[in-house]
Amino acid sequence: MFGFIGLGQMGFPIALNLLESGHRPLHVYNRTAAKAAKLVEKGATLAASPAEVAVPGAIVFTMLSDDRAVEDVVLGSAGFVRRLGPCGVHVSMSTIAPATARRLAQLHQEHACAYLGAPVFGRPDAAAARKLWICLSGAEPAKARVEPILRRLGQAVFDFGEDPGAAHVAKLAGNFMIGAAMEAVAEAVVMLEKNGVDRVKVIEMLGDTLFSCPVYRNYGKAIAERRSAPVGFKLALGRKDLDLVVQTAAACQTPMPLANLVRDRLIAGMAKGRGEMDWSALALGAAEDAGLDPIPGGRGAS
Repeated sequence: MFGFIGLGQMGFPIALNLLESGHRPLHVYNRTAAKAAKLVEKGATLAASPAEVAVPGAIVFTMLSDDRAVEDVVLGSAGFVRRLGPCGVHVSMSTIAPATARRLAQLHQEHACAYLGAPVFGRPDAAAARKLWICLSGAEPAKARVEPILRRLGQAVFDFGEDPGAAHVAKLAGNFMIGAAMEAVAEAVVMLEKNGVDRVKVIEMLGDTLFSCPVYRNYGKAIAERRSAPVGFKLALGRKDLDLVVQTAAACQTPMPLANLVRDRLIAGMAKGRGEMDWSALALGAAEDAGLDPIPGGRGAS
């Protein structure tokens, strides 16, 4: 039996792919039950609480917004860890603190079940197309059972060992690097614009040559065009992730001045009411700092 908790922009397509890959019966739970309607039409069973998602020995996936949400569905009054039991596995696909993951892993072990960190790289369209990159860490027996399933949900699975927090450290490192890349593009774009050079044309050239990778191509184009929609990852969630990066770095006495810069840029975006925009909207701050109008089509736009 399988369970899935969290049917947001990322969770829904992953849960749908589980169903379509034949991983049934699938019990699903979401705070807003209406989001499960299409999954129920395709054969999923809607649970009334997180606890109802799990039975002894099940594999339960969670894709939730933050540490508190994960802890609530696992350990709360209606949490599922007490029901998961021997041979049960919790596959945590959320971006959370490594310290939280390690604490949860210990609590799972006390209930004779396993916790696996399995955060993903990729936006909702990649989730729907089974093109996610999945980081994985935790106990070997649980990974052996779950990895074949994960390979049906993404284009690659990367194993980072038995430390349940390791996959989450890898995810935070990646999100930091994405944020840093966006800040670099934002600053370069402003310099281009203030020198009268076509910012879109230059960023396209760089994305096709020196910086030929999805982050620079996709986010770079969005930043050059001053687009913050469609929203694949909210700026508010990016701020949460950079908070986790800074906290994780501080816990192991690792200075990360660039991470703090990106975090401050995201905090400024939140203060300006941009939390619901795509997190590439952090780049609007660089335009404002240089005296440019950040609104598309505004002063200085090419």
